[in-house]
Amino acid sequence: EMELVTSGGGSVQAGGSLTLSCRVSGYDASTHAMGWFRQSPGKEREGVAAIVTSDATTYYADSVKGRFTISQGSAINTVYLQMNSLKPEDSAMYYCAAEWGRIADPSALKRTQFEYWGQGIRVTVSS
Repeated sequence: EMELVTSGGGSVQAGGSLTLSCRVSGYDASTHAMGWFRQSPGKEREGVAAIVTSDATTYYADSVKGRFTISQGSAINTVYLQMNSLKPEDSAMYYCAAEWGRIADPSALKRTQFEYWGQGIRVTVSS
């Protein structure tokens, strides 16, 4: 059975760093894109970053540009989200997403562009 296995997250003070990881388990075909989204209580799930796995092109939400980095691991269908200079407003449940079909505009970071999702990881940033 295919699933997205996620790890990382936790609690950190403002200005600190965390790394999230995500890998596809149970299916070896290369994804077209993988991404990270986040959701805070009472808010919509929003796109944070995405990467097109064939050429490693990356996309970021304006709120995290310069602070977060999405990258691919050496293993197929593995991605990381390095989060630096964390702010309290970064606190949320973070979700990994994967899509094997072609996404026309990955820069849009829309949740509807991704069909497969991992379990949420909690990130808490204290001031």
